[in-house]
Amino acid sequence: MKQLKLLSAFLILITLFSSCVVNDEEIIIEPSITLEELLEGYEIWYVDIEKTRGTGEIPFLQKAFTVSFRNGTFYANNNLVGIGNNGNGFGLDVGFYGVGIETLQIDHDIDGIYDFIVTQRFDNEIELYDSSTNTSYFLIGYQRSTFDYDQVFYDNIHYFLQEYEVWEKSYTSIEGVVNEFDEENFLQFLPFGSGDNFRSSRDNVGTNIGSLFFDYRGHYEVNNIVGTNTLKNLTLDYDYLSNENFELSVINDNRIRLYHPSSNTTYEFRGLGLMRFKNAQSKEAKQNERKRLKLETFKKLKK
Repeated sequence: MKQLKLLSAFLILITLFSSCVVNDEEIIIEPSITLEELLEGYEIWYVDIEKTRGTGEIPFLQKAFTVSFRNGTFYANNNLVGIGNNGNGFGLDVGFYGVGIETLQIDHDIDGIYDFIVTQRFDNEIELYDSSTNTSYFLIGYQRSTFDYDQVFYDNIHYFLQEYEVWEKSYTSIEGVVNEFDEENFLQFLPFGSGDNFRSSRDNVGTNIGSLFFDYRGHYEVNNIVGTNTLKNLTLDYDYLSNENFELSVINDNRIRLYHPSSNTTYEFRGLGLMRFKNAQSKEAKQNERKRLKLETFKKLKK
């Protein structure tokens, strides 16, 4: 459906399922389009995790960056690797959906069936409420041509680092002072939660992932650098050792560059063992518990 036609429809439609108040009297607005037309009218629905309400979780929504509703098939972008390209921007086929007047049922390939009550909050924002968990997720609608995939990627680089089983060192600059990090050849970034969430190994480059021995462990943190969105500060907080700080930049979906200011050394790492989250063809990701966290929750885990 063309975006121009949608805009015309939404100008007529003040609200779909919610009510408005005029002169202190509630007036119910009859919908001019169906819920199915609304869901399919936007090609991409961004899952605004910060707006989530409730103490429960819907597993497939907690992991997704975006979802899409296309002719009965439910799609999701659960990975940052390839976002904007996977499935022509829609992501992976992860299930099916059906709609009622105000209800949406999603049959997820791995997580099963969930029923939602749908409320339209704004022209391009809806609330999905799950009564079984008393939890609401909020989705914001976009067209693929206007959706900023790059912004989503750079805002969530800390999750991007988790999408490979390990990162293997592929380059060390000649420039720079010799330092202990020269000897570390593998980095592993784990889902956020209790305990350590990064490990490093001094095993030789080329060592099989399953044979790696991790010499060090600790916590990692990614923060913005003022004045730029594409350059980040990566801190490796080693247990029992001092911190290491790097300027992190992304070369492509498979390579990162780490500049070590204290030694003036530049390193490059390549990702090994890409993990596809919630792949409809495999239940491999069921064992991987990575999920998106609200900022307030993330801050608590870092303490």
